[in-house]
Amino acid sequence: MSIPHFGVGTFRLKGQTAIDSVKSALEVGYRAVDTAQIYDNEAEVGKAIAESGVPRDELFITTKIWIDNLSAHKLIPSLQASLQKLRTDHVDLTLIHWPSPGGAVPLAESLQALLEARAQGITRHIGVSNFNTALLGEAIAAIGRENIATNQVEISPYLQNRKLTAFARKQRIHLTSYMTLAYGKAVQDPLLRQIAHKHGATPAQVALAWASQQGFSVIPSSTKRANLESNLRAGTVCLDEEDLAAIATLDCNERLANPEGIAPQWD
Repeated sequence: MSIPHFGVGTFRLKGQTAIDSVKSALEVGYRAVDTAQIYDNEAEVGKAIAESGVPRDELFITTKIWIDNLSAHKLIPSLQASLQKLRTDHVDLTLIHWPSPGGAVPLAESLQALLEARAQGITRHIGVSNFNTALLGEAIAAIGRENIATNQVEISPYLQNRKLTAFARKQRIHLTSYMTLAYGKAVQDPLLRQIAHKHGATPAQVALAWASQQGFSVIPSSTKRANLESNLRAGTVCLDEEDLAAIATLDCNERLANPEGIAPQWD
């Protein structure tokens, strides 16, 4: 199993904006789409996919289970509701969006429910999101690393998450990077602009290439078709060791996704 190298995210996209973004992404060549129950746009994503005409078997759809639905009796029904909104009989990947705050729902319970969802065929792969090293270790102990397709976490040039990255690599757990462009900060960064000029690229492409070259999947979003096209071309940018060393200096542990009362204790 291989998580797609590049996909389109839908965080913060609502209504017609979400529909238009996903349709544009599919038109320009994206085949992986990431959404979540809490984004409140699964129905719009489903509508965009249906109207795109792209065959379902060419797509890789990811959704994420919200913290209110992590218990054994809620997880599968909530996923079935997501499938109805997405207009599909299965998703390709289902993630625990955030660990249950305070361990209110035991992690093993949620993971076993995900395994059951996979056994039922309503998701092909399962994984986690926003897990620190301790929680990722707990997940591995509960169901085995071979059953964890990815850990989707915030990684950007300003939050390089080195301890978690090292642990995940040692455990052979794939990482998916979100907020790789740091809400657009990367686009304005002088160093990334300098590297972009060297490669005839854009700063966004440099940031995405930086993540991709480390083996992470990336899922940037945009409401602009031109940006979606440009981001997709990040795969043609090949950064050298000098570039990577320079980007390493940008790390300042600047975390953007840190919801109070929900986020775990970060590494």
